[in-house]
Amino acid sequence: MTTFLLLKQLYTNSFADLKNEYLATVLKALTWLCAFTLGVVIYAFFYRLFTGFPI
Repeated sequence: MTTFLLLKQLYTNSFADLKNEYLATVLKALTWLCAFTLGVVIYAFFYRLFTGFPI
């Protein structure tokens, strides 16, 4: 749980001092896009791991 709180604190603090709002918005969107794609990759890996690999 502390790891997630640390990541949340790092996420909020990283954009606090950024002066350009457009750049901050683009970086936040990129962060969420990367997190989403990482989630899809992890899901696909476990799906293939549990359903087996066809030969």
